[in-house]
Amino acid sequence: MQLATIAVLLIAPVVAQFVYQYWTNPLRKIPAAHPLAHITSLWINYVRWRSVENATLKRAHKDLGPIVCLGPNEVSVNCVKGGIREIYAGGFEKANLNETFNWYAFFTNFGESNMFSTGRNKAHSTRKRMLSNIYSKSVITASPALLAQVSAIVYDRLLPRLACAFSNENPGVLDINPLLNATTMDIVSAYIFGLKSSSNLIDDPKQLSWFLDLYNSRRSFNFWPQELPALTSFVKKWFGYRLVPQWVDKANKDIEDWTDSMCERAAKVMSEGAAHVADTPVVYEQLSGALAKEAKKAGKDKKDCKILAASEVLDQIAAGFDTSGITLTYVIHELSRNTQVQTRLRQELRTLSSPILPSSSPSLPDGKAVDALPYLHAVIWETLRLHPAIPGPQPRVSPPQGCRLGSDGNTYYIPGGVRVSASAGLLHLHEDVYPQAHKWRPERWLELEQLDEEKRRDMENRWFWAFGSGGRMCVGSHLAVYQMKYIVATLYSNYTTAIVDDTGIEQSDAYTAPPKNSELLIKLQRLDS
Repeated sequence: MQLATIAVLLIAPVVAQFVYQYWTNPLRKIPAAHPLAHITSLWINYVRWRSVENATLKRAHKDLGPIVCLGPNEVSVNCVKGGIREIYAGGFEKANLNETFNWYAFFTNFGESNMFSTGRNKAHSTRKRMLSNIYSKSVITASPALLAQVSAIVYDRLLPRLACAFSNENPGVLDINPLLNATTMDIVSAYIFGLKSSSNLIDDPKQLSWFLDLYNSRRSFNFWPQELPALTSFVKKWFGYRLVPQWVDKANKDIEDWTDSMCERAAKVMSEGAAHVADTPVVYEQLSGALAKEAKKAGKDKKDCKILAASEVLDQIAAGFDTSGITLTYVIHELSRNTQVQTRLRQELRTLSSPILPSSSPSLPDGKAVDALPYLHAVIWETLRLHPAIPGPQPRVSPPQGCRLGSDGNTYYIPGGVRVSASAGLLHLHEDVYPQAHKWRPERWLELEQLDEEKRRDMENRWFWAFGSGGRMCVGSHLAVYQMKYIVATLYSNYTTAIVDDTGIEQSDAYTAPPKNSELLIKLQRLDS
C-alpha cells in the first residue's frame, strides 16, 4: 500500500504537468500527427532520428489536412493560401528573436554564417544584395565567362570522359552518378572561382572519390547537432561523450581547407588578372569586393572578409553541386526508362543552330537558346517536381505577434515563436494541381497554355517549390537550371542511355535526399553524327 501511494505521489505531478501543458497550449486545436504531439517533442524527434520524417508528414497531411501539429511548439503546413504564402512570402524569420532557435546554423562554415545559415532576414538581405545580380537569369544566360567555362568543361572533360566508357571491360557501361556530381561541382566552382582556380573532379577520379566520401559520410550524423545542438554540446562537455564522431569534424575541416585553397587561387588570379575570360572568378571577385567595402565602413579587419567569403562560397558550391547532381541522376534515370521521351528530346536538341558535338568544340549554343528549348525545360521541371533534391521541411519561426494559418474556413491561431514549415516533397504531389502527381510526365509542362490563368499560376509558381519562395528562395536557382540543361543537352546530343542497374534509386528520407544507393549503372549507345 505504501509503495502504491509513493508511486501515485511520484506520477501525479508528471501527469498534472502533461495535462497543464495540453490545456494551456494554443496549438491543441490543431490536428495532431501523434497523440503525444500536443505535449512533447519526443515523438517528432524520434521520427527524425529514424530518418522517416518526409514519409511521416505525407501520411499525417493525407489523414489530417493541410495544417498539422508535430510538437507542442511546431506545426507543418501543406497549402499555399494560409500556408507558404503567409510564411515564406510573408518573410517569417529563420530564427527566433534571441537566436536560441536557428535550425540553419548547422550550415555555418569556418565558424561564420552565410546567406543560408543566417537566422535574421535583414542580415540575409544585406548579403544577398552583394550577389543577386550575378546570379540573375539575365546575367547567367548571357555571361561570356560562364559560357567559356562550360564550353571547356563539356568539350575538354565531360565528352572525353563519356567516350572513355567504351574502353571499359563492359563497353559503354558506367556509373553516371559520380560523373554528374563531378560535372556539377566543376561548373559551379568555375563560375565562383574561375576555371583556372576551380575543381577538376571529372579528370581526377581519385580526388572525386576523396571528396564524395568526405561529403556523403557526414549525412547520417546530422540529427544531433542540427535538431538538438544544446544537448549535443552538453553531453560532450559534461560526460565526455560525442554524439557525433570526431572524424566528422575532420571531414568538415578537410572540405573547408579544400575550399580555402580555391579561394587562395582565385585571389591570386584577381591580383594578377585573368589571362582568359574563363578564368574570371565571377562570384568570388564580386563577393570579395562587396565584403571589403562593407568591412571598410565598419572598420573591420580584411582577414574577417576572407573568412566570410569562404563560408559563403562553400555553402554555394556544396548546395550547387549536390542538389543539381541529385536532380540530374533522376533526369537520366527517368529518360532511360522512357525511350519515347528520350527520342523527342533528342529531336529538339538537333534544332540547335550549334550542336553540342565533339566536332563543334569550342563552340556552344547560346545560353538563351538552350534555356528556350521547351521540351528540355519540361524534362528538367518535371524531375524537379517529382524528385525535388530538397523534399524536406524548411523551418521558419512565427512572428512575435502570432499569425493565422489554414484556409477554407479552417484556420488556426499560431502564437509567436512557433516552428512552422512546409515541404516541396508534399506540395508537389497535390492532385488538384498536378493530376497523376506520382507519374513522371514532362508533357504536363507543355500543356500549360491549355489551362486557365489560375491553374497555370498554381502549377508554375504557387505550388512549384523546388527552389523555395519569398525573399530567401534559392539565390543560385538560375545557375542550377543553366548547368543542368547544358549537361543533359550534351549527353543526349551524343548518346542514348539505358538502365543496367538502378537498385536503390529511391530517394532517401532526408532534408536533402539523394538516392539510397549512390550508384546508377547505365549503358551508353553512341548516336550517328
